[in-house]
Amino acid sequence: MIDINLLRSQKDMVAQMMKNRSEDVDLDHILELDVTRRNLIQIVDELRSKRNKVSKEIAQMKEKPPELIEEMRQVGENIKQTEEKIRNNEQELHLKLLEIPNILENDILIGHDESENKVIHTWGSPIGYDFEPKPHWEINDTLNIIDFEAGVKVSGSRFFILRDQGAKLERALINWMLDTHTNQNKFEEIQVPALVKQETMTGSGNLPKFEENLYRDTDDDLWLIPTAEVPLTSIHHDDILNGNELPKYYVSYAPSFRKEKTSAGRDTRGIKRVHQFNKVELYKIVTPETSKSELHSLISIVESLLQELGLHYRLLELCSSDIGFQSAQSFDLEVWAPGSKEWLEVSSCSNCLDFQSRRANIKFKREQSSRTEYPHTLNGSALALPRIMISILETFQQIDGTVVIPEVLHKYTGFTEIKPNNL
Repeated sequence: MIDINLLRSQKDMVAQMMKNRSEDVDLDHILELDVTRRNLIQIVDELRSKRNKVSKEIAQMKEKPPELIEEMRQVGENIKQTEEKIRNNEQELHLKLLEIPNILENDILIGHDESENKVIHTWGSPIGYDFEPKPHWEINDTLNIIDFEAGVKVSGSRFFILRDQGAKLERALINWMLDTHTNQNKFEEIQVPALVKQETMTGSGNLPKFEENLYRDTDDDLWLIPTAEVPLTSIHHDDILNGNELPKYYVSYAPSFRKEKTSAGRDTRGIKRVHQFNKVELYKIVTPETSKSELHSLISIVESLLQELGLHYRLLELCSSDIGFQSAQSFDLEVWAPGSKEWLEVSSCSNCLDFQSRRANIKFKREQSSRTEYPHTLNGSALALPRIMISILETFQQIDGTVVIPEVLHKYTGFTEIKPNNL
């Protein structure tokens, strides 16, 4: 949520930001609501002042004039009606403010769509094969580690089941990532619920914007998380942190659930775009002056994982129209899938500034006597599955159908390759 004071004082700047994002937000209506609210507050303050003054005068009178008492009764009724108008106004204003995306960083790349994203650098190079590399769904024809039919039978389209060495490979990746982040990068591991309250979804910025793409239990009004970022944001909902507690680094493995309505009809083969997938998420709560450097540190952490896996990848800076609703600046990491012949996003590292901390009411004090401030939050997948699985299967496939496992995973998998059933 943006600061209403920013909108009051720099409306033209906010309007330009919305234009850069290709977002259509009625800022004039929001400011009108704000002016109305302040006028109503002034009216009710004047009515209360009048009632207090006259009530004291009546208390000192021996004879209580009925017309004065009736006038005060009417003043009390006016106060009640005006307070109700204020509550309705504040509710509408709050909902409208929730619809405004985050303000972009000043040095953001301006662009109209994803085609204008900028490649910062690439790492590695495509492997030269002596054969035509297969996409992962064809590799799976002989490995049988992804059961598409069972996934559809159990849950419907865009679901799958991992079997045997496929399940072990994913578990190995998750354990390796968690160990790396906790032991080397000093993140605290957090196990989060997959179901959260509406205010938790709102605090992270997923509601009301993305309601149509989220799964919901209407009986208990609980929502399935699209990423661990959602509950991690609200761990400190309504908290005032001590400055010496920051930065806070959290890592969480969790299933992620998305309806994928916005991509209906796209990527229906394989496991690239599914309704449920596993992901290891990194989350930071930091002081405002450090968030820019913390973002670059986050990117470096993700890059080191991809390098250890030996995967060919590229780093992209997202342009203004492709940046997520809650983000002020984002960089994507994409791995190359040689069989599918496409780049697959496996991590999006974002600086959200104070957007989420305002929505979730997270504050901190630098000293006991300091005023409260909103910290900055950052997030990044490190890494998202199953797209890493796709890249591993397609990158390290052999002519005989065998898939070689990256060396860094050997102690977690207990095997060094996955062989076709006939070998």
